[in-house]
Amino acid sequence: MRIQDKNKAKTKPSSAAGGGGNTNPTPAPVVSIHACVESGDLTGVQRLLTQDPSSLNQRSIFLIQTPLHVAAGHNRIDILKYLLEWKGSVTLELEAKNVYGETPLHEAAKNGFNDAVATLLQHGANIEARTNNSMTPLHLTVGYALTSGDNSVVKTLYEYNADFSAEDDEGMIPFNYLPSGVENDELRLLCQIVEEPKDYEECGMKGKMDEFNLELSKIVGLDELKAQLRKWAKGMLLDEKRRAMGVDLGPRKAPHMAFLGNPGTGKTTVARILGKLLCSLGVLSSDKVTEVQRSDLVGEFLGQTGPKTRTKAMGGILFVDEAYRLTPTDSGNSIEYGVEALEEIMSVLEDGELLVIFAGYTEPMRRVFSSNAGFCRRVTHFFQFDDFSCRELAEMVMIKMSKRDERSRLFGFRLGSCCGVEAVASVIERRTSEAMRSRMNGGLVDHMLNNARESLDCRLSFEAKGDELLTIKLGDLEAGLDHLVRRLNLDEVKV
Repeated sequence: MRIQDKNKAKTKPSSAAGGGGNTNPTPAPVVSIHACVESGDLTGVQRLLTQDPSSLNQRSIFLIQTPLHVAAGHNRIDILKYLLEWKGSVTLELEAKNVYGETPLHEAAKNGFNDAVATLLQHGANIEARTNNSMTPLHLTVGYALTSGDNSVVKTLYEYNADFSAEDDEGMIPFNYLPSGVENDELRLLCQIVEEPKDYEECGMKGKMDEFNLELSKIVGLDELKAQLRKWAKGMLLDEKRRAMGVDLGPRKAPHMAFLGNPGTGKTTVARILGKLLCSLGVLSSDKVTEVQRSDLVGEFLGQTGPKTRTKAMGGILFVDEAYRLTPTDSGNSIEYGVEALEEIMSVLEDGELLVIFAGYTEPMRRVFSSNAGFCRRVTHFFQFDDFSCRELAEMVMIKMSKRDERSRLFGFRLGSCCGVEAVASVIERRTSEAMRSRMNGGLVDHMLNNARESLDCRLSFEAKGDELLTIKLGDLEAGLDHLVRRLNLDEVKV
């Protein structure tokens, strides 16, 4: 709990004269610099520092915090920068410690304020500062990441070369505080990265593997698939090392596969990540993922379908969505054309110049397996993409909001402190049906967040300012889901 030193207003006693009394006016309360910082009053901070420059490092009574602690702990970026760049007669104590031995960087890190952390580090804050029990800022922010699902500060400290092996008084390094089976792929990944042996880094392959793993960490669930992809990636990188030693290896063929599951479960996203990896390793000549359906492959006349299909399958990954539509279900020439397209795809699987991924609903895809004798011989890996649980959808919300993609409509916005993984998962479970989640999966998250931003705009007045203009609250997410549910119900009525 933060306790601020706030001076109470003092009232002069009234005096009586000649049977009547004149009450002196009550003077305005004296506001401390800590209170100005906490409330975001930059003008008040500037006035107080001009009046008394020594208040720059003034300590609060109970927590012994400086104004810089308060600015960092409340993410008051404009005040934080003003204090860090102040050119008065008193020197700022950048490494001042509070009653717990925490510096301003500790304060920002433990509260998950990434902008404040980055600002302090840019101004030379000690990334390895220790608390009374020898915890670094990294120790404290790992705890925040576990409860919130927001790993942005962990990644920032990693980028600034924080010591991931630093031990506290109990001999614990930051990632020792990760419980077994923690459901945070990104934190697990960072833990694996810092534990990699040094000779692996010296081989020049670590960067590729790290980039691949970071991409995988953005995918929620699919643990079996991700484990298999990591095995392939590591094997391909080791082949690079073997060739560098002069060993003449045979070509590694692309692992053709089938992705089974409902729409919105991440099949296309995984295909794109795989394309980047295989292209970077030289297995494929392009990282392009060409998404096709039956209508893209089938020609107008019998005999035209084969050349049309082969043209689509030049380099990169050919992602055949709803592949079961290429197999016979009834009589007619249109089905013959589909079979012709499937046979043409089978003929190019041995070329080694592309990877083919067949995707579709699980049960209809079984027809594909049995319709072509060479299918299961050439397509050897089958992965089930299950529907996302409410918690997995909530984790997806955290990942999407922590990504800094300038092309996103949500760029610059953040979730409120009440929007933890459990709270968001609870909202999704209460506001949506299982059938709706199965129908939309990951698409539900995109619609919910876009609607939540519109809800934020409707809720705010033109007098709104500061963080409230950018903070999406739990109620906004609820309103976003409610709007989606109403729209889907209307669509069903129209049908």
